Amino acid sequence: MDFAYDARTEELRGQLQAYIDEHILPAEKVFEEQAAQLADEGRGWERPAVMEDLKAEARRQGLWNLFLAHHPDGAGLTNLQYAPLAELSGHSGIIPEALNCAAPDTGNMEVLAEFGTKEQQDRWLRPLLDGEIRSAFCMTEPDVASSDATNISTSIVRDGDVYVINGRKWWSSGAMDPRCKILIVMGKSNPDADRHRQQTQILVPSDTPGVNIERGVHVFGYTDGTHGGHAEIEFSDVRVPAANVIAGEGEGFAIAQARLGPGRIHHCMRQIGAAERALELMCRRVTDRVAWGKPLAEQGVIQDWIAESRVRIEQARLLVLKTAWLMDTVGNKGAHTEIQAIKIAVPRMTQWVLDRAIQAHGAGGVSQDFPLATMWAHARTLRLADGPDEVHKRSLAYRELKKYR
Repeated sequence: MDFAYDARTEELRGQLQAYIDEHILPAEKVFEEQAAQLADEGRGWERPAVMEDLKAEARRQGLWNLFLAHHPDGAGLTNLQYAPLAELSGHSGIIPEALNCAAPDTGNMEVLAEFGTKEQQDRWLRPLLDGEIRSAFCMTEPDVASSDATNISTSIVRDGDVYVINGRKWWSSGAMDPRCKILIVMGKSNPDADRHRQQTQILVPSDTPGVNIERGVHVFGYTDGTHGGHAEIEFSDVRVPAANVIAGEGEGFAIAQARLGPGRIHHCMRQIGAAERALELMCRRVTDRVAWGKPLAEQGVIQDWIAESRVRIEQARLLVLKTAWLMDTVGNKGAHTEIQAIKIAVPRMTQWVLDRAIQAHGAGGVSQDFPLATMWAHARTLRLADGPDEVHKRSLAYRELKKYR
């Protein structure tokens, strides 16, 4: 087995690393200051102006839509080629958006590219590919256990040439951003059909009458504004054209599964990068800080944390790369076990490394002076997003047991 990255991947890795060093890292403080100023002015969901500069530079350098494989506007990369690039993008929370590779837009773009009609693609995919607008995916609901997607209860009912939508969603990531112009809503269109054919996905412009964005749901006290927030939305007799249905009635569950597979691996790739940055910050901190007459780096417990962090990161990276390779060679279904394995293992690993990095920073680790606290909150959240650990473990155990039944 060849563990080396191919020539194209190495070239893009070098280019992306230079972009991060020269543009992203110097802009992090500027981004924070501009975001704080917007919040003081009551415009906290707007994007800091520096983001448009970063996006323009990324697009100029061709570091744009790197996630999108099968589309003329994408980079044409395999999952294995994209994996190390996504890892680099995990070093900072502002990188994915700067590269137009941020969730939920990535998943929504993939859905529109694969399942959308030409009219849907012209109206919504095109501006998303160009980074002119943002989008949201409305699946999770407050009143049901949404980890079982068949529980979704928002109704999507045909009425002549339109569909009428009623229900309540939350954790609709991206919907608080004023640039969010389109929502992909998953609801129940036929309660009497097979349980995996009851759901439909439909495009709803965010300014449609009856769409009431009520609040942004916080994450461990953070607004998570860098991800466009997570909205709670009420849909009250929302009427949209029948042409807005994606791929046809009853296809919603299958589309969701197709959407979440790549999304899960993208999250895990970025989490490897977050863990790497946490380890770097920890090493720098313990080298510079002195206690009891010697650097913290000479304390045995600190050395144990550093060594254990390196081992855990390498283990997780290899599993992620294997998963990416399987997705390229046997498809998402063939890589189902590995996709679930990394979704369980990688956020948990990253959370562990971040916890030690925070501890090594002392009180500073939980402050806004370092990125560790927000990175930890994101890693912990990913143990719920796209399906909680327990759901993936249940499915994994079922497949393992099936061999012996």
